[in-house]
Amino acid sequence: MNYKEKLKNITTFVFDFDGVFTDGIVYLLPPKEFLRTMNVRDSYAVQYAVKKEYRIAIITGGNSEMVTERMQYLGVNDVFLRSSDKVKVFENYIAEKGITAAEVLYMGDDLPDYHLMSRVGLSVCPNDAVEEIRGVVDYVSPIKGGQGCVREIIEQVLKSQGKWFDKDDLHW
Repeated sequence: MNYKEKLKNITTFVFDFDGVFTDGIVYLLPPKEFLRTMNVRDSYAVQYAVKKEYRIAIITGGNSEMVTERMQYLGVNDVFLRSSDKVKVFENYIAEKGITAAEVLYMGDDLPDYHLMSRVGLSVCPNDAVEEIRGVVDYVSPIKGGQGCVREIIEQVLKSQGKWFDKDDLHW
């Protein structure tokens, strides 16, 4: 089955954060603060998918509470920080939600995402993901991390299911 056929089965999006929502660049600020940037189009697509009743989760090795705050602002309540074993976090998540791995799209960009890629219905990565990840995913976005790759894959899923650009649902 090619990746376009798999789009129709997706009910749940799970994302890594750094390198997917961000460009991977972290600015170090005193006294131990970090600054990241996100693409507003990714943010719009996330909140839009939540409104369309898709489940969205973040599984990241990072530990910034700002990630949790931003995702909650967008309607995402399932944010797992400090995830050293992403497969275990993922398996607990799908068990808790009562969903199958086949209905999950996962987007990651680096080695900690490797083992999770083979466990989901559709594995994807940004264009600038590391070679090892690009080699195992179902789909490589033409867009780099932090530049709209999240929006691009959410839009593809929703379009394939006839849920994108509903004229009655155009408010942030």
